[in-house]
Amino acid sequence: MITLGKALNHGLRRALEDDPKVVIMGEDVGKLGGVFRITDALQKDFGEDRVIDTPLAEAGIIGTAVGLAIRGYRPVCEIQFDGFVFPAYNQIVAQVAKMHYRSKGKVRLPIVIRIPYGGGIGAVEHHSESPEAYFAHTPGLKVVTCANPADAYTMIQQAIATDDPVVFFEPKRRYWEKGEVDLDAPLSGAFPLHSARVARPGSDATVLAYGPMVRVALDAATAAAEDGRELEVIDLRTLSPIDYPVIFESVRRTGRAVVVHEAPGNVGLGAEIAARITEECFYSLEAPVLRVTGYDIPYPAARVEEEYLPDLDRVLDAVDRSFGW
Repeated sequence: MITLGKALNHGLRRALEDDPKVVIMGEDVGKLGGVFRITDALQKDFGEDRVIDTPLAEAGIIGTAVGLAIRGYRPVCEIQFDGFVFPAYNQIVAQVAKMHYRSKGKVRLPIVIRIPYGGGIGAVEHHSESPEAYFAHTPGLKVVTCANPADAYTMIQQAIATDDPVVFFEPKRRYWEKGEVDLDAPLSGAFPLHSARVARPGSDATVLAYGPMVRVALDAATAAAEDGRELEVIDLRTLSPIDYPVIFESVRRTGRAVVVHEAPGNVGLGAEIAARITEECFYSLEAPVLRVTGYDIPYPAARVEEEYLPDLDRVLDAVDRSFGW
């Protein structure tokens, strides 16, 4: 049993061992091992040329990674906190996302951009954002997020091995949750990177979640089972591309769907998923697709963040409303 954060550390270590072209870059990722210690001891073991402490300049980190990737390296960039990614936003959407298309397929940028995201840790302003929709909306980027230690270990390695740029969101409030991880399993046998997973089978309604909300959805399913309702929980895992076949198959069986995420609801991923389900599964639906999200306000102060974040009660309320139609 290891924590999600430690699983990421092991995954990064294995990627560094397997490919000498993998380099890690970011603020305090070296001697300190990162704010959350995800890169702990990696600089000591692999040297300052491969685990690089950068200046406090996110645009510079990503811009440097573009140049390294063009020269054949596989940079793994850490954005220290979610809200700090915006100084690098222009580099990501104008350079990283478009270089392959702009070069007519001649240039690939195998860059991984790691972003600890989401709330629940009592942090100050700009440290609890959920900006995933910005990047999932951008053609040319792949966007994924892990929800448990086993996925964290394999998904970070799969992302690094991908020849396309990957934005890798890490649910920071789950860093300390433990789970079983097979550190010796070959990566070739791992669950595919861009595939959704049924985290808990059920027959009465489908609850779709990702990252930090998967645990909330599973807890809601446990509570619902006490009242005789079997909720199927799907961990999306990949936000671009979304694995719609798994979603559609589930919703066609259950007839109901609830989408859960921390980010604000307006123009969020939940809206896109709800629209696609409605288009493809209309004649199977027993009720409208409902969303449980953060509110359409800036992320609040830590003392009231629990009022903002979707919780078990809000998910169960949505399920009840779905059955009330």
